[in-house]
Amino acid sequence: MNESSWGAPPGAGQWGPPDHGPASSLRGVAPPVPAGPVYDWGDAAQTRPMPLVPGPGGHQDDDREHRDIRENRDHLDGRGAARLSGPLFRDEKPQEPMPTSRSGSDSSPDSEKPKKKSAGRNLRAAIGVGVGLGVIIVASLFVYKPVFIGVIAIAVVVGLWELTSRLAERKDIKVPLVPLAVGGTAMVVAGYVRGAEGAWVAMALTALAVLVWRMTEAPENYLRDVTAGVFAAFYVPFLATFVALMLAAEADGALRVLTFLLLTVVSDTGAYAVGWRFGKHKLAPRISPGKTREGLVGAVLFAMVAGALCMEFLIAHGAWWQGLLLGLAVAASATLGDLGESMIKRDLGIKDMGTLLPGHGGIMDRLDSLLPTAPVVWLLFVVFVGSG
Repeated sequence: MNESSWGAPPGAGQWGPPDHGPASSLRGVAPPVPAGPVYDWGDAAQTRPMPLVPGPGGHQDDDREHRDIRENRDHLDGRGAARLSGPLFRDEKPQEPMPTSRSGSDSSPDSEKPKKKSAGRNLRAAIGVGVGLGVIIVASLFVYKPVFIGVIAIAVVVGLWELTSRLAERKDIKVPLVPLAVGGTAMVVAGYVRGAEGAWVAMALTALAVLVWRMTEAPENYLRDVTAGVFAAFYVPFLATFVALMLAAEADGALRVLTFLLLTVVSDTGAYAVGWRFGKHKLAPRISPGKTREGLVGAVLFAMVAGALCMEFLIAHGAWWQGLLLGLAVAASATLGDLGESMIKRDLGIKDMGTLLPGHGGIMDRLDSLLPTAPVVWLLFVVFVGSG
């Protein structure tokens, strides 16, 4: 604000013409505004104070005006111009400051209302994507098994791409994707065709390919990059190979895979629903603040009930009590798998591995509980009902 916008309050260092007399200013009527700027008494250090010209009132009026000046002369607006702390006219009441809360933010009735509990993601998109993926998986699983092997291979390659991309972006870890993608596909196919022995051989060859492929670049950080590459080969394609091993069972391979998928999904759903509704006690706040102990209980109960039903009605020679144990193991492995990927994402400083699936994140955000659960379910199937 410039100086011409400031009014001239009473006693601001100027006197009116002698013919008005001091009485007009003492009655609260502002004297005529001079053409020049108004300066405060003694505070504008860069200017020279304007002398006071006594009027007809003599020294008594002069002392009274000096007192008025001294009462309003100690406040500046931070830009060198004089600013009065009191009202502009003597018959005005000073404006009281607006009350503020202790936090310094404006409080309103709307802000004091309790916030509605949110599910934390787009449920409509999540349900739609989940149903679509379920239709594709079930159709390929029961129509033609090799098609389902192709679905597994595609999920593995996309998951490897998400993982290696995040490692490069956040940690500058250069993991060779080509040998991982080729070797991962070979693991899944070898597991379905040649069993566990074929999967182990493909895993070893993939690790060797990662070591050789990385040699084509500079030796700096070689050990770090190949270690991350071997970890990625084990974490994504090798664990996914156990799904192919379940599918390879001649009698009920498709039903075993369906049971594995149902139990994992039911476990995740139970944890999510119970935790969102009743969750109060954090399960692992440093790893995943959203997970609760109540949610873990929900996952166990839902998975055990589903496991008993699946083993009794879907799996040949299965028993309901075996399903209870299977459901308990699935809830534990799925939760640990989810926490494991949460650790990876926290280390990388990201929320999701990708954005390919609306409402879910990336492919790896859906595989996090499936991958570590696959070998557990395969092993229990072998123990309970044989390899098929």
